Amino acid sequence: MSAPRVDAISVDVAVVGGGPAGIAAAALVAETGRRVAVLDESVEPGGQIWRHRRGARPPAAAKRWLRRLERSGATVLRESSVVDIRDAQGGRFALTAERGICPLQVNATTLVLATGARERFLPFPGWTLPGVVGVGGAQALLKAGLDVSGRRVVVAGSGPLLFPVAAALAAAGARVLRVAEQASPRAVRAFASSLWRHPTSLVQAARYRLAFAKAPYAMGEWVIAARGDGRVEEVTITDGRTERTIACDLLAAACGLVPNTRLARLIGCATARGAVVVDEHQRTTHPRAYSVGESTGVGGVDLALVEGQVAASHILGRRVNSSLLRQRDSLRAMASAMDRAFAPRDELRQVVTPDTIVCRCEDVPSGALRAGWTMRQAKLYTRAGMGPCQGRVCGAALEFLHGWPADSVRLPVEPALLSSILAESAELAVPPRTQGASR
Repeated sequence: MSAPRVDAISVDVAVVGGGPAGIAAAALVAETGRRVAVLDESVEPGGQIWRHRRGARPPAAAKRWLRRLERSGATVLRESSVVDIRDAQGGRFALTAERGICPLQVNATTLVLATGARERFLPFPGWTLPGVVGVGGAQALLKAGLDVSGRRVVVAGSGPLLFPVAAALAAAGARVLRVAEQASPRAVRAFASSLWRHPTSLVQAARYRLAFAKAPYAMGEWVIAARGDGRVEEVTITDGRTERTIACDLLAAACGLVPNTRLARLIGCATARGAVVVDEHQRTTHPRAYSVGESTGVGGVDLALVEGQVAASHILGRRVNSSLLRQRDSLRAMASAMDRAFAPRDELRQVVTPDTIVCRCEDVPSGALRAGWTMRQAKLYTRAGMGPCQGRVCGAALEFLHGWPADSVRLPVEPALLSSILAESAELAVPPRTQGASR
């Protein structure tokens, strides 16, 4: 089979991820005249938090940064999914991306990983039914135009994301019946009381709660089963003492977010507690790679923007503004408190029955797994984590259920065309160029 044609560009800095952290880093570096390319899977930059359809008005908070990115001179490679990164010869990175039917290679001296986070789905009986989606998934569907008018919705799981999603569903006309937070009332109230140091966050949370004021917000409750004939029709929730079954048309359930570290691990960057390890300048253990935003720990849009600016300053050889560092420390402290408050409770492990599917891609039930295995053994014996999602869904769940850390990362990091894989072993058909990529 002949090698596919590969387009290639060369830049000074490649930024993977077009969310707030990636936008901040790219804009600041590109404004100095450096050649910068931003690779993002979406049709428009903004990430999940600032997601908007092409031609639609972006969120108000995003306008300033999106406008700054547009004017900076950075090349924005939309709908580009990075499937491999190689530390090539000559002190450069070679990134292979899916962009239509022709692979794209981006050669860069410096790499900024702004790969964000993904939802942590913890299995329960019925979680694979149509109509059961993640909390962030429900948010993404709404932003893509999903009509929920009049639909009965239950939101369940953990973390502050429950609030804005419940508020958005209610604003879109859904009948939000209940918002169930698995963390204990004591833990949630302790976290809320600590927000006096961040009054903006406290006010924002109050506004979200007001938006779905008709729905109960129940702390210390979690989903134990979803049922339905062909799609979800009801969900059963418990507080550990009593059970409540609620008829619904849509269940949005997930236990927070986990950092997306796959590309960082692919090039050998160290991780700890599930996040990419960085120094005070956002530099990873690879000397030419930086990591910013949720990949270094889930902390929200404000922290992501600050980390992007810190990395940009260091890349440009500038002294990092001390106020930025103080702001980052404060926001990181809040993020740590959030992690402690909303950590998944042990009872969520007991919800899973032997016939509960834990790997959706390969239809692997919990009963097929053995507690004494490693993740590698689970893959070999059951194919858990070897489906199209490559463990992005089941990986965090299996780590929670069995304590299995993430396995090694291999090409392709994302689902890829055969042409992209073949391109990795072939010489580039088009010599590198510095211009020509569409913005």
